[in-house]
Amino acid sequence: MSRTLLWSTVAATGLALIALRAGEAQTPPRAVDDANSAYAAQLLIDGKQTFRFDTFGSEDFWGGKLKLHQAIAGERFGGIGPGVSPAKALDLGLKVDMDAVPRNVAAAIRAGRVNLDDPANTLLLLKANAVIGVTGFFDQRGNLTSVGIQCALCHSTVDNAFMPGVGHRLDGWPNRDLNVGAIIATAPDLSPFADMLQVDEATVKKVLTSWGPGKFDAQLNLDGKAFRPDGKPAATLNPPAFGLAGVNQHTWTGSWGTVSYWNAYVANLEMHGKGRFFDPRLEDSVKYPVAARTKQGDKADAEDRITAKLPALHFYQLSLPTPKAPPGSFDRVAAANGQRIFNGKAACANCHVPPLFTEPGWNLHKADEIGIDDFQAMRSPDEAYRTAPLRALWDTDQIHKGGFLSRRLVCDAGRRGRTLQRPIQASTERERTT
Repeated sequence: MSRTLLWSTVAATGLALIALRAGEAQTPPRAVDDANSAYAAQLLIDGKQTFRFDTFGSEDFWGGKLKLHQAIAGERFGGIGPGVSPAKALDLGLKVDMDAVPRNVAAAIRAGRVNLDDPANTLLLLKANAVIGVTGFFDQRGNLTSVGIQCALCHSTVDNAFMPGVGHRLDGWPNRDLNVGAIIATAPDLSPFADMLQVDEATVKKVLTSWGPGKFDAQLNLDGKAFRPDGKPAATLNPPAFGLAGVNQHTWTGSWGTVSYWNAYVANLEMHGKGRFFDPRLEDSVKYPVAARTKQGDKADAEDRITAKLPALHFYQLSLPTPKAPPGSFDRVAAANGQRIFNGKAACANCHVPPLFTEPGWNLHKADEIGIDDFQAMRSPDEAYRTAPLRALWDTDQIHKGGFLSRRLVCDAGRRGRTLQRPIQASTERERTT
């Protein structure tokens, strides 16, 4: 073989190897990208389904133990008492998905031919899976045998496109009309709560009915503190579940943990679903006497209907953007002036760092740093508050309305390095998550 031919062969072989390797290098990334996209798309689908419709087996508690379904159905339909009519359900803050209401029923409602004071029509809506956050379980004869709840019960509302309380779903929006305590208080058997808290059922009802619309006490089952030192209810406002992407801590007493932690906590210990939950901090019998006594820090049900769904649920929640303010809902000139003050003289952006509007990283502060009382902070493991991410303030802001006497004091605190001259009594109108 001539030297020229040899080098030509080597060169051709080298080029072929380079082309082959280039092809090998290009093919896997495309396959990986496609797999990633497919995985993300499936997480979104599964997460939405879980958020909107999964009861996690909670029907065994709300129906099986509390017998809440009997109060909903009423005596006429095999339950107890007068039953819950659609009008009463709306009055309690429950929402109806207009897209799930059968067309003939929707048309009859518009025409005024549906009696909204008849519990029979509540059962009809439950059968259509139209009551947001509530699933009814029916036997073959059409009798309501149990009810379970979903994430959407507290963390979705509607746009009222059909009528007040009935419209298209708004996932992630806090239902500030929902009177959770009053709904639970209608249950025929409150002994599970009475046994857990070691009080009588009359006391349980007093606590539940003290909460009011849009509020819930997520730590009552841990420390048994139903009321603040000033005598006001310890319940706090129901938080939004949108705009959480990039936010480190989930709850406003933020040292509990991440969004996924809170999902596991709520699904297991608040919704009373079936699953596995572990947090050794709840074994502290001084700080969390109820949780320690009832072994809530190490929950292991025989059937786990929660854990496998946490990744998709987390993904879906992080996909929910903060809603934009409706046109005309604020003064744009004033807002621009406020933005300059926020980022400059008032020093708000020192903690509410744009565009997250909370601190990237460990965004927790002691109560005396931000000038509010420490009642709710002391109920959390690290006894601190999270810097609120200031989402959708045109609709959901409460932390400054209740936590400080005025925004001027907030600005003063920012300029002085987060320390106010005197402590200020916080109101229970503050959100757990703003």
